[in-house]
Amino acid sequence: MKYMVTYDLMETMRNTNEWLGATARAMASYPATGLVAHPMFQVMAAWGEVTERSFRRMITKPGWNINSVVGVDGRDHLVNVETLVEKPFGDLIAFRVQGRVRQKRQILLVAPMSGHYATLLRSTVTSLLPDADVYITDWHNARDIPVSKGKFDVEDYTLYLVDFMRHLGPDIHVIAVCQPVPLALAATALLAEEAPKDQPASLTLIGGPVDPDAAPTDVTDFGRRVTMGQLEETLIQRVGFKHAGVGRKVYPGLLQLASFMSMNAERHTRAFTNQILTAAKGEACDGDKHNRFYDEYLAVMDMTAEFYLSTVHRIFKERDIARNAFTIEGKPVDFSAISDVAVKIVEGEKDDISAPGQCLAALPLLTGLDDSKKASHLEPGAGHYGIFAGKSWRDNIRPLVLGFIDANSRKPKPPQKIAAA
Repeated sequence: MKYMVTYDLMETMRNTNEWLGATARAMASYPATGLVAHPMFQVMAAWGEVTERSFRRMITKPGWNINSVVGVDGRDHLVNVETLVEKPFGDLIAFRVQGRVRQKRQILLVAPMSGHYATLLRSTVTSLLPDADVYITDWHNARDIPVSKGKFDVEDYTLYLVDFMRHLGPDIHVIAVCQPVPLALAATALLAEEAPKDQPASLTLIGGPVDPDAAPTDVTDFGRRVTMGQLEETLIQRVGFKHAGVGRKVYPGLLQLASFMSMNAERHTRAFTNQILTAAKGEACDGDKHNRFYDEYLAVMDMTAEFYLSTVHRIFKERDIARNAFTIEGKPVDFSAISDVAVKIVEGEKDDISAPGQCLAALPLLTGLDDSKKASHLEPGAGHYGIFAGKSWRDNIRPLVLGFIDANSRKPKPPQKIAAA
C-alpha cells in the first residue's frame, strides 16, 4: 500500500485542476457576462479552456490520426492500423495502406518508452509512409497492466524487440529513436548469435545513449549524482485503486511530466500565456500549433519501476552497453556477433538529451562488422527532436536514411496488393 495514496493524490490534483478549468470556462461564458464590457471574462474563459484541455490530455492516449497517404499513382489511399503481435507491455502494429502493393522498403520504428506514447513519432511515420511499409512498437501504459502480468525491465524490452524483428523477418529495416537505441543494438546482437537468419537488413540508430559518458549532458549528470536508493524512494510509487494495474510499482507519468516541464519552465510558461491571450481574442483553434504540440507533449504514461530503474542502473551508471557487458538472463550479449547488418548512426549537433558522441559510440563496439557497412551522420544545428521529427529530419536526414536502406536492402518478396476495405 506504500505510496498508493501519493499516486492517487496526484491524480486527484490533476482532476481538480481539470474541473477548475472547466468551471472557469463555463462561468465566464454565461450570456449575462456580456452585460459587462470587461476583458476579464474573456481572459477567464480562455484560461479555463486552456487549463481544462491541458489537464485532460494528461490521461488521454493520443490517436494516430493518419487517415490516408498519397500513392505513386497520385491517389489517396486509406490507412488502417493493424495489430500484428499483441503482448502485455506493448504491441507490434502496422500501418496498412489500402490498395497499394507491398513496398520494397519495410521499416520498423522502435519508439521510446520514456514517458510519452509511441504517437510521439506520428510525424516520422507520416513522412515514411508514402515510400515504405511502416511498423512501430506501441508500448502500453504500465498503470493499465495488472500485476499478474509480471515484471518488465530492460531485458524484457530487448526480448520484445527480438520477437518483433523475428515476426517481421530479415527484410525489415530497423530505425530506433532515442531511449531504445542501445536496446535495439542489443536485440540485433542477440539475433546475430541465436538466429542469424532473422537479423534485420539494416539498423539506424538516432540520438540514443549507447555511451552516456561519451558526451555528458544534464540527463547523464543527473544519473551520476543521484543514487539508486534515492531514485526509488523519491520517484517510484504504486498505482492507485482506479486502474487495472493497482499496486504495480511505477514511475508515474505525471511525475515525469513535471520533470519535463521544469527543464524548460520559462519556455512552457510563455507558450501557455500566449495561448491564453490568443484564446481570449478568439483566435485559437483546435488544430493550432500550440494544441497540436501540447496535446502530444502532455499525454504521458507510467513506466514500470523495474524498467526505469534498470535503465538508469545498467545503461547510465554501469554502462553495460558501452562496455559490451550487457547480459540477458545471465547470458552475455556480444556486439561483435553483428557481422551482416548495416548500421547507421544519426546525431544532432545541438542535441542536449543525447549529445553527439553518445550514439556514435555504437560503431567501435561492432568489431565484427566491416567498415563498409558502417555509416554516421551529424546534422548541423539540429536538436534532439529535430533529428527524427523536425525540419532537419524532413529536409536532410530522412533522404539519407532512405538511401541507406536502399543501399542495404535484401531481395524483396513478390509484390502483394492490400485490398481496400
